[in-house]
Amino acid sequence: MRRANALVARFRQVLYEGHSVLLYNLLMKGYIKSNFPLGALTVKDEILRQGLKPDRLTYNTIISACVKSAEIDMAIRFLEDMKEEAKRDNNPELLPDAVTYTTLLKGLGNSQDLYSVLKIVVEMKSAPISIDRTAYTAMVDALLACGSINGALCIFGEIIKQAGNNKDLRPKPHLYLSIMRAFATIGDLDMVKRLNKRMWPDSVGSISRSAKEEADELLMEAALNNNQIDMARGLLRRILNEKECFSWTSRVGMVAVKVETLSGFTNSLLRPHVFPQIVLNDPVEKYMIPFQETQPLHADLILEEVVMRFFKDPVVPIVDDWGSCVGIVHRQDCTKIDAPLLSMSRGPPLCVPTSTSVEHVIDLLLREKSEMVVVVKRGNMYEGSYASSSRPLGVFSLAILWKFTADATDIDGMDAAHQLQQDVEASNCG
Repeated sequence: MRRANALVARFRQVLYEGHSVLLYNLLMKGYIKSNFPLGALTVKDEILRQGLKPDRLTYNTIISACVKSAEIDMAIRFLEDMKEEAKRDNNPELLPDAVTYTTLLKGLGNSQDLYSVLKIVVEMKSAPISIDRTAYTAMVDALLACGSINGALCIFGEIIKQAGNNKDLRPKPHLYLSIMRAFATIGDLDMVKRLNKRMWPDSVGSISRSAKEEADELLMEAALNNNQIDMARGLLRRILNEKECFSWTSRVGMVAVKVETLSGFTNSLLRPHVFPQIVLNDPVEKYMIPFQETQPLHADLILEEVVMRFFKDPVVPIVDDWGSCVGIVHRQDCTKIDAPLLSMSRGPPLCVPTSTSVEHVIDLLLREKSEMVVVVKRGNMYEGSYASSSRPLGVFSLAILWKFTADATDIDGMDAAHQLQQDVEASNCG
């Protein structure tokens, strides 16, 4: 921005002689893209000092700067100034256009000012402007942001009706998804299904894979909020089959968690495992195996000499000359065939005292992304670190834990094939 201001100062004479606001408008756009959008107001003051007349682009740019700064009241005042100046100078070229109103609608929607949104919508329809697809979409988005689903649906119906005679007004998939999100939130499954069905033939442009995935996710959310748990579970199965991964903190992830919670162990699609032989509050000492039974390897051994061991075991503890555990080597870390094992360990081993609960140990393994912890006496720990001068008592690993697990469906005697058939039928929801 300093360079832009310097250029303005340098070519001030050109501005004086040319009597053009074009360069000033470009400078204001630069302020909008910066971290100080309201700096555009100082440019407007400079325009007036030079005796120039702001044009429609000037006002649109200033209104955009106000919206970006969340100064909605100021944006409305500039809209009124724009209309008053156009009337005073009898200059229709200065009247607000679709861009002006679209920009304002975005800001009013963000501030959830429903009254002002409705006022702008009415004004747009009565103004001598051409309302294009972008403007209609802005109306719907603003109404949805204010929680007026019925108002948004009315505008959407108007778009569909006019699109019959004007294909340029056919809505894009984004608009369908926006309305589907609103209806999914309130559990209106029927409306979500209708919109999902009509999105394919009635929208314009290509429907991306992400849009298709979101449509399925919104169907699942609507089914869940409509207490159609079987249908939601069937849709979740389809989503899991088609989607490589998703974040549990995302919208679909949160819905999936709710579906899993309501489904319970017996109907879970993620096939959770339970611990029928383990009490999570028990001390880890009860389930550990003696350290020597793990057949630890010497830390100075070269990987090439013991490489076959890692085909058998995914994780192996290593010891020094005194028999103390100095690290744990994971199979995926074995990347240098001629390197000593110690160089491939992840530092000092994780360790816990014998009295630590199994639940805490499992959390530790998952949090640290490790597969094994060393179990030591309480006196052998100092601030959570393993004391290398003491011998370990045993180890506890995910492999040991796995031996104690059982599939929830096995425990409850569920017929997996029958359950799968139920889910497939539930997923056929149009």
